[in-house]
Amino acid sequence: MDLKSFAIVFGTVFLAELGDKTQLATVLFATRDAAGPLFIFVAASLALVASTAIAVVLGSAISGVVNPRYLTYAAGTGFLLIGLWTIWSAWSQS
Repeated sequence: MDLKSFAIVFGTVFLAELGDKTQLATVLFATRDAAGPLFIFVAASLALVASTAIAVVLGSAISGVVNPRYLTYAAGTGFLLIGLWTIWSAWSQS
């Protein structure tokens, strides 16, 4: 295993996950759910592992077909759209 690549992936994903919707949702579950913190931790961890597995499989499958630059554009556009949708949702509920 290449330790440098591992550290880059870990650090990038860890920083990207801090304060995102997934973490905020997990915080809300931890404050409201009577199942207990261990149950919430296990459920959230399994969900993240499953979504990461899907991303790795899809990324590996399309890496030979699609230029990574276009995937970066698509991801950036997706993030912008999700951000706009989140702002719009919050605005419309006020």
